[in-house]
Amino acid sequence: MQNPFEAVSIQWPEPRLALPLVCDSPHSGTEYPADFQAALPMAVLRQAEDTDVAELWSSAVEVGATLIAARFPRSYIDPNRAVDDLDPALMEGDWPTALAPSEKSRLGFGLVWSKVDASHPIYDRRLSVAEVQQRIAHYWQPYRHALAQEVECAARQFGAVWHLNLHSMPDNAYARLGITVQRPLADFVLGDRDGSTCEPEFIDVVERSLRSFGYSVARNDPYRGTPVLLQTGQPALGRHSLQIEIRRPLYMDEATRERNALFHVLQWQLGHTMRNVAQYVQYRVEQLAHTSLTSSCLD
Repeated sequence: MQNPFEAVSIQWPEPRLALPLVCDSPHSGTEYPADFQAALPMAVLRQAEDTDVAELWSSAVEVGATLIAARFPRSYIDPNRAVDDLDPALMEGDWPTALAPSEKSRLGFGLVWSKVDASHPIYDRRLSVAEVQQRIAHYWQPYRHALAQEVECAARQFGAVWHLNLHSMPDNAYARLGITVQRPLADFVLGDRDGSTCEPEFIDVVERSLRSFGYSVARNDPYRGTPVLLQTGQPALGRHSLQIEIRRPLYMDEATRERNALFHVLQWQLGHTMRNVAQYVQYRVEQLAHTSLTSSCLD
């Protein structure tokens, strides 16, 4: 990836179909930069990927959504993390600005990952400040810029925007997060930061559609949504952001990352869900237009 903008894939709908619906898959990238220099075999390193998530939701473009996907792997640099969510112990030398490492960084899954899981450190060295800075400049920033630009463009054109942040989760998600529970992981986890990042009807339409296929659905357990949702999701301003996590065994072999026999079934079902979401967004756009017209007539 010599051109930093090649780090991001953006698919736009036909103009006549375009809706203020932006979908992004920040963790499905499978193109590993030559300067990664990880100390792990590729088969282990790939366990961090949300492999094929962008492909699972590829029908989004057909129903009027914009689909953004990272081409680089999240273990190299994670575009869903804040730029200061960085563990200083990972680097050789002092970072030039203040850092705010989160619990994710403590677990090894911050802006730059230090582990794939508790038993697999990614590096046998410390990273230089310069190489982390170039990862930010050439990968993190282009991705975040692309997402922000599409969200802003949709909001300006339609007066509101709906955003889906798309992921997959390992079957042992609770254990990876250090959470001890007796209940099984749901098939889908919908995160809206406990109701703060989108209007309730938006998450409702997604949950109803998924449950209609017999899937179990949880809200904010164990994933509430990343800081990206807080930045994008501001319902009072007509900006609605929702995170969707898919349990990986529904569509892949977690060890090999190969698609399983149910991949295309799930892909079709998610296409149906995306059509329901698009219909909802179209309805809300028409509502807003009618409200605006009524208001202007009364002035």
